[in-house]
Amino acid sequence: MNKLAKVIEQLKELSNGEIINVPLPDDNLLDDYEKEINFCFSKEYRMLLKEANNIFYGTIELLLVTKDKKYPSELSLVLNEAREQGLPENWLPICQDNGNYYCLIPDGTVHYWTLDGYSNDSWKDLADWIEQVWISGD
Repeated sequence: MNKLAKVIEQLKELSNGEIINVPLPDDNLLDDYEKEINFCFSKEYRMLLKEANNIFYGTIELLLVTKDKKYPSELSLVLNEAREQGLPENWLPICQDNGNYYCLIPDGTVHYWTLDGYSNDSWKDLADWIEQVWISGD
């Protein structure tokens, strides 16, 4: 089991079954979503969405990928808002934090982006971000 799979399992255990009442996305929905927002999801991010997009734990909640796009925390809506605020085109917000964003960038690292621009906070991959931010709350 790779590191990401391990931290997703840990997250599931810690959440004690607490979920947001939305269905998890499948590959077809993710494929359609990628075309709509013109962004290619990494294999790791797809895995995270398919297994943990509806987990409720702590203060972190992934941006949702749903078919009907009716939630305020829907990825496509937040992506548009973030880009209007100056988020770089090749950064993908994965989580909103009081008007700031945790973003996946093309090299697979996760960076924290603030309204006043780039922050130095970063994590080497999704697994580290989940461990350090979502699970540990750092």
